Amino acid sequence: MKTADLVQDYLRAVEREASALPAERRQELLADLAEHIEVTRAERPGTAVVVVLAELGDPRTIAATALAEAAHGNAWVPARSHDDAPFARPGRVHPLVPLLMLTLVIPFGMVFPDQPGPVFGVLFRVIGAVLLCTSVHWRAVQKTTGVLLTAVLPTVLIATWNLSSGVLQEDSAPALLPNLVITALIAAVCTWLWRIRRA
Repeated sequence: MKTADLVQDYLRAVEREASALPAERRQELLADLAEHIEVTRAERPGTAVVVVLAELGDPRTIAATALAEAAHGNAWVPARSHDDAPFARPGRVHPLVPLLMLTLVIPFGMVFPDQPGPVFGVLFRVIGAVLLCTSVHWRAVQKTTGVLLTAVLPTVLIATWNLSSGVLQEDSAPALLPNLVITALIAAVCTWLWRIRRA
């Protein structure tokens, strides 16, 4: 059986066993499990998926634990890894940190248009994008969308503006307008990411 099929069968079994959970909590549980499987396989590439699934435990046990914790208002997190050490999720940074790093790029560049503004702007953008990608507060699609709209697209727009103003006359429109547009875009995306974050 293919690896993807094994994982899907396992997740379906957990979903079936956890059918008493509210739909949103059940989807969070499945997303956490899928992410844990993906991270574990990335960290230990030689490990067979059946070993990773066995380490997670029986779907009935996971569902029972999730149901018990839902009754107490807690979210389910896998408790142990393969070496019986406490399970640690990567990217346990407060969700506000990457969003602030990405949002402050343009205002910082506007306050310090010469050095060190551009250097710190690039540094903030890269660190913010990395922290966003490694965060546990968003799903993969949300992370990708966030990085594209707050780091990649603004960089492309700024580069395009700089190239086109070099081609245009010297008294072309100041860079204030594109900077405000980019700042508004980044602020809107970061607000959206803040609203959809997982606790």
